[in-house]
Amino acid sequence: MSDRPASQRASNPPLGYSKECHLTEAKQIRLVAEFHANRIRPSRIAYRLGIDIALIDALIGGDYQPQFFNEQLVSAQKRRRDHRVRSSERLRGQAAYEIRAKAQRDFDASLAQL
Repeated sequence: MSDRPASQRASNPPLGYSKECHLTEAKQIRLVAEFHANRIRPSRIAYRLGIDIALIDALIGGDYQPQFFNEQLVSAQKRRRDHRVRSSERLRGQAAYEIRAKAQRDFDASLAQL
């Protein structure tokens, strides 16, 4: 896709749009897991939080702190599933069942990918 090797990759987001991240490394990992569980693109995570895109790619790829990141990711996916199930409580019958079933299928599929 790109002509440049990964070591010469330009910062993402582009200079001028980026911001410094003053969060601890553990907090950055937790936030990346939370955003990744909600299917937010890595470039968008970097833009929103100011976290280095290389760190995000390494976490998602399993190259850096894989055990801690996977624990945080599973926890975030459980929270997402639980939130979706709680939101279905306002509905009745088949609609509520379908939302709960889809939330559980998505959760199971995301665990299978780990």
